Formats: sequence, C-alpha cells, structure tokens
Amino acid sequence: MPPEKIGGPGEAGRIRVMRIIARLNVGGPAIHVALLSAGLDPARFETQLVAGALSPGEGDMSYVAHSLGVEPVILPTLRREIAPAADLRSLLDLLRLMRNYRPHVVHTHTAKAGLLGRLAALMTGVPVVVHTFHGHVFYGYFGRIKTALFLWLERAAARVSDAILTLNEGLRREIMGFLRVAPERIRVIPLGFDLRPFRDLSPLRGALRAELALSTDTPLVGIIGRLAPVKNHALFLAAARLLVERIPSARFLVVGDGEERLPLEALARDMGLADQVIFTGWRRDLPAVYAGLNLVVISSHNEGTPVSLIEAMASGVPVVSTAVGGVPELLRDGELGALVAPDDVHGLADAMQRSLTTCDEARIHAARTWVFEQFDGTRLVSDIEALYLELLQAKGVLPDQGPGPVQ
Repeated sequence: MPPEKIGGPGEAGRIRVMRIIARLNVGGPAIHVALLSAGLDPARFETQLVAGALSPGEGDMSYVAHSLGVEPVILPTLRREIAPAADLRSLLDLLRLMRNYRPHVVHTHTAKAGLLGRLAALMTGVPVVVHTFHGHVFYGYFGRIKTALFLWLERAAARVSDAILTLNEGLRREIMGFLRVAPERIRVIPLGFDLRPFRDLSPLRGALRAELALSTDTPLVGIIGRLAPVKNHALFLAAARLLVERIPSARFLVVGDGEERLPLEALARDMGLADQVIFTGWRRDLPAVYAGLNLVVISSHNEGTPVSLIEAMASGVPVVSTAVGGVPELLRDGELGALVAPDDVHGLADAMQRSLTTCDEARIHAARTWVFEQFDGTRLVSDIEALYLELLQAKGVLPDQGPGPVQ
C-alpha cells in the first residue's frame, strides 16, 4: 500500500501519522501520545490516535487527549491481556484503519499495540514504522514462559521497525541487550510534558490536608501510580511500618488503583497501619496532591521514566526511589533524589526518614530546574517531527528540501 505523493509546492498534502497505544490508562504513555497527537505542526502533519480499551480497575486518562482536542479511535478488542481471538480482531481492525487512512508513519506505543500495530504496518506497506518503549516487560511482570514469548515477539517486531525509541539511556542499554539489534536503530527521545500546572502550587497548599483532616505539620509521604505487582507497594508499606516506629506522626498516601488494591489494603491492616495509610484511588487533581506532600516515593521492581517523580520534582517535592530502570538517570545517580537498592526495606525507610527530617533546598531547586529543562513538551514534539522527516527522507518519500514545502 504505497501512499500517494505527499503534496507538492503550494499543495495541502500533509504527512499522515497513525499513533497506536494499547490503552489510555493513567500514566506517562497516555500523556505522551496525547501531547504528540495534538502538538505536531498541523501545516505539515495530521495524526490519527488509535487506542484500545481499559482493563478493569484501571484509571482512565483519555480526558488528557480530549482536553487537547484529540478524539481517539477506540478499538474495544485491543486490550493488554493476551487473548488470541480478540487480538486477531484487533489486527483486522488495524488493517482496515490503515487501508482507509493510508499513513506515511505508524508509531506504536506499549507492548501489545507495538506488536499488532507493527504487524499491520508491515502487511499494508507503511513506509515508516516507529516504536517507543516506555518501559519493558522483559522482567518483573510475567512468568518465565510468557516473558520468553514476549521477548521473541519483540525481537521479530524490531526487525520491521525503522526506529526504536526509549525514554532514557539506561533503558536504551537494556533494550539493546534484549533485542540484539544494531545500536543505531535504538534512539533516546526523553518524555515531554506540560509541566506548567506544577510551577506554582502556592494557591493549592492546605487543600489536600484539609480534605484528609491532617494538620499542616503531619509528615505526609505519597506513592502515586498503578496498584500493580511491578510497582511493589508491599515494599512501600513495609518501609512505612519501620518509619512509623521512628516518626509516629507520619502518614502515607497511596494514590492510584488496580488489581492489587484489595490485597494491599488487607496488608496495611495486617501490618497495623490502618490508621496511618490512606488509599485515595485515582485522582485528577494531582497538582493539589503534590502541594500537600512532604515526600514522594517509588518502590518498584522495574520502571521506565516514572511520571510521578517528574511531577514531584517539578512541584518542589523531594523524592526517594528504588534504583531501577531509568530512575538513576532521571535522578542523576542520586544527585536530585535519594536512590536505594530494590527490595531494601531498611534502606528505603532510612532514605524516607532522612528526606523528611532534612530539608535540602539546593537539591530541590536543582531537581526543579532539571525537569523543566529536560521534559518540556515543546522539545518532545520538535524531536519527533525531526525524526519522522529524517526517516521518510531516508525511504525516499520526502526529497531533501530542508524546511520548505513537503513533497
């Protein structure tokens, strides 16, 4: 399905991009695809965003896309879970969409969408195929057999990808080792966000604590994200129990939802933390949440570039995290936030205690400056536009005419 010529001088032809993601659940990938779908230069690009359905208990973040004027095409059968009949239906739907839309670029995000989207792009002859790893599922998610299957499929999909993107250099090194592709095929393009809502939180101070009936001097520690096994909330709760022995007034906020919520609530009760730990479910008023926290923690087994750390740093909230995935690079090896070894409950509790009892204004200022410089949404859009043009030119779809009219 070679696309028709992309316009000519003075013509209205634009580069058509089909962006595919498994689901618009709460997290960085949903924000990422919404910003890219809305932000590409409309004089040169048009985008169709395709998304699957949420799994039970997942928070819906499609409102971000809607707020930016992006109306995604929803494929109900495209889900995170492996389901051969539904996956085949999703593949057929993607083939139909691609034949109708005739994209010049297919850009996939997340594992299931990446596999099905790249297969459909191969079958329909799309000129340029790009995939973004926002993390990976090669450990910490599934059992040995399922992980091996995913790895085999990802290696096959990598061979039909013109570019594979990761969010940081650490993730790039991991992916390169797993996929066994030429290093130049894997590139780093960091996340981008609209961080303006986190620049000045002073009008929001006190709102969260008033809602929760907590005093202004109560140490409040938050963990924000999906309640899923890979996030290892059990480690967070175990560290919280140790911290309460040292700082009895400390309280802990678990923001998010997922399949682990009921077991985690039961675990908190069994640990004697029923009065210290508050489960809020999903919340959209995250600036107000950060405005009320003294510390943000990540206790995960595996991470890409966690949004909660970026938002916390932009908000001027200290952070503590396990040293997994792209976190050490994000925190510049501990310069911008505390890093602890995975599954080290005593190390996590110690780091939480230090962060609550010692205010390091220089580190907080450096962290804010870093994330506003590195994770600007405008920079992300510019990087992606340049990548698409480079790859299309390499395929002969675009002549090398610099910034002039697209042909």
